Amino acid sequence: MAIKTISDLSIDEFKSLIKNTIVETLAEMMADPDRGLELTPTIEQQLKESVAALETGTETIPADKLAADLGLEW
Repeated sequence: MAIKTISDLSIDEFKSLIKNTIVETLAEMMADPDRGLELTPTIEQQLKESVAALETGTETIPADKLAADLGLEW
């Protein structure tokens, strides 16, 4: 198949090109950069404690309050 330029594409081919580009870009943006990495023992313990606190009904801090307490703009 001969290499085409954009001007050689039909409207449907051009739409398909744009759609595929958008899908690929979104897939790259939404990929988990930490996938395949192992948790450090410290983080694993913190996660276990966090889940345990939720299961026992311990009060949690809303994200917006935590951000404000840390001086972050939310």
